[in-house]
Amino acid sequence: MSDITSAEPIDSRDAGRLALLAEFWRYFSENRGAVIGLCFFSLIVLLAVFADLIAPYGPTEQFRDAFLAPPVWQEGGDWRFILGTDAVGRDMLSRLIYGSRFSLFVGVIVVSLSLFVGIIIGMIAGYAGGWLDTAVMRVMDIILAFPSLLLALALVAILGPSLINAMIAIAIVQQPHYVRLTRAAVMGEKSKDYVTAARVAGVRPLRLMFITILPNCLSPLIVQAALSFSTAILDAAALGFLGMGAQPPTPEWGTMLAEAREFILRAWWVVTFPGVAILLTVLAINLMGDGLRDALDPKLRRS
Repeated sequence: MSDITSAEPIDSRDAGRLALLAEFWRYFSENRGAVIGLCFFSLIVLLAVFADLIAPYGPTEQFRDAFLAPPVWQEGGDWRFILGTDAVGRDMLSRLIYGSRFSLFVGVIVVSLSLFVGIIIGMIAGYAGGWLDTAVMRVMDIILAFPSLLLALALVAILGPSLINAMIAIAIVQQPHYVRLTRAAVMGEKSKDYVTAARVAGVRPLRLMFITILPNCLSPLIVQAALSFSTAILDAAALGFLGMGAQPPTPEWGTMLAEAREFILRAWWVVTFPGVAILLTVLAINLMGDGLRDALDPKLRRS
């Protein structure tokens, strides 16, 4: 009898989670652009995970007999290289596939780092208030006063050109957005009855902040994280294009653009394909972000 009664709450909780997921997917799927973005982003993830199996060649493998070979549909194209080759005979398709790994790696690391630090700082500032809140927000305002790419470029110049340093710089630049969102959400939640009841019951401040309040502040943070993912990819590509991000021969899309810019007039494919890859990936992530915003914000849910 005890086994049956103990199993009922678990089943009801599971049913509640499934109902929430079903409701989320219903609102998310109403946005066709978001679904298309999700499908394309899933394709990019699969390419990144299985690049070793999908790519026909290695990202740095050179073919001395095929410098700047055009795509297969153009005159002089070679079926060995469907999207052509670059100036040193490397297969463009293989480098684009392997480049998806670096773009997703940049997005995941930057968003995770800025989200984690931003939540901690924003929670403390919003919950504590007073002079600490004022000091934190003034620092965030100073960071936001600089153009984001210019500040990231300056930080990378100080730390040294590399993909890791570029990710650290981009995370620092993006962090104020998470701090401000978290602080605003905490200040809106901490005066509500359930927080007051928990405080009266003797819940400690850390548990109150991160267990009681934080779960109710996640919706805007999830949307911001989705949109910041695309911003991180763009900033990393921009830093790579300027020579301050990933260094050759790394097959990062921005670095590929930087290496190919001198051939733009006589070999359009070496510039076009990395640019299109960045464009489509960022567009897909932004469409997903719009769908998440519609599904998670009750005010924006479609009837």
